[in-house]
Order: sequence, then structure tokens, then C-alpha cells
Amino acid sequence: MKFTVHAAYRALEAEGLVTSSRGHGTVVRQQTPLKRLGIARYDKAKWRDADEVAFIADRVATGRAYRRGEQTQSVSRVEAPPAVAAEHGLEPGAEVYARARLVKEGEQPTHTLTSYYRPQYVEGTRIVDPTPGPTGRGGGFRVLYDAGYEIDHMTEELFARVPTSDEVELLQLPAGEPVVELHRTTYTADGTVVEYAIGLHAASRFAWKYDFKVPDSTRDGKAAQ
Repeated sequence: MKFTVHAAYRALEAEGLVTSSRGHGTVVRQQTPLKRLGIARYDKAKWRDADEVAFIADRVATGRAYRRGEQTQSVSRVEAPPAVAAEHGLEPGAEVYARARLVKEGEQPTHTLTSYYRPQYVEGTRIVDPTPGPTGRGGGFRVLYDAGYEIDHMTEELFARVPTSDEVELLQLPAGEPVVELHRTTYTADGTVVEYAIGLHAASRFAWKYDFKVPDSTRDGKAAQ
């Protein structure tokens, strides 16, 4: 009987219906994924004029609640990894601030996000305050805006891959579940990079949605790419 129950748990875990982790046992997984808004989550009306930071906008769009303790963070001044230095246009070995967050829904982790900033842009702001939770009203984008760095556009790249053993433990992933790695570069209107962020998302816990105007480079007078 013991082996039958164990096999049943393994089958449910393989189908993504339950998840097992050390210290948490076996629990039923949330079946409705969070809507991970692609563009609407960055609407300035949310973070500049209100207090809805990007990941909370996802919760609102999904009809789910958020509690302050569901985001933890650490802030440190570190030597920029090569990809970070390249995006910021820094020399190898230059220092940046790294603001790392682990976001949960209840007790279940959903994703991580680490934002990297040039020190001169964020020194003395709430971005480098390690207090858990968002950086106050409007989050990091509002802090940059108040410091004179209004975000204008950004690029996002997504990569699906197999997680490392440390990532499996951190995100409490079931066997065989991939992760979606996000690279986000945020610019001001003059092209200054004010944030470069790397996120890691449990693939089954998000449904990605993009709503955008279809470009017409011929009508707009732009050269075709």
C-alpha cells in the first residue's frame, strides 16, 4: 500500500497537479496560472499616478490578492556580471546595485527578479533600502521617475530552459518543470539604460499575455527591418 500511494504522488507530481519539497511536504498546486501582463503591466497610470507596481498589476488582472510579506528582497553593491556591464555600457569590474526579489503567492514562490542599477542613479533612494516589499508607492519605476529618470521604453527577452537544482529548490518546482528566464532592459527617452533585470519564472505558474498595436513600418515611413 505504501508503494502504491508513493507512486500515485509521483504521478500527480509529474502531471503538475501537486508539488513536493523538503519542509513543505506534498501540496496541491494552484491550477489557474497568474496572468503575466506583457505591456499593460507597465502602464504609467499604474506606477506613476497610483501605487500598483508591475507584479501586483498581474495579481489584479488575475483577480488574486497580494500581501506585503509575499515579496522578500536583498540589496547589495556588487561587481557587475558581464551581461549587466554590457547592457549598462560599463567597464568590466564596475560596481552596480543589485536588488534581488523572491515573490510568492501565499507560501508558493512564483518567480525571482534581480534588477541592476548604476549607483549614481539610485544612491540614497528607496531602491537601495533592503526593507522587504515594494519600494513604496509605485515601486522602483516611481523611484526612478522621482529621481529624474522617467522610463520611456524597454525590451524583454524570454528564454525557456531546464532549471538548476538550486532553482528547483528555490521555486519549489515539481520534477520536470521548466523555467522561463526574462531579461528586461529599461530606457529613458534619450536611450539611457536605467535598469537591467533578470527574472526567473516557474513556467506553469504564469500565462503570458501581450496586447499591442501592430506596426506598419511602410506607412510610418520607417525602413523595413
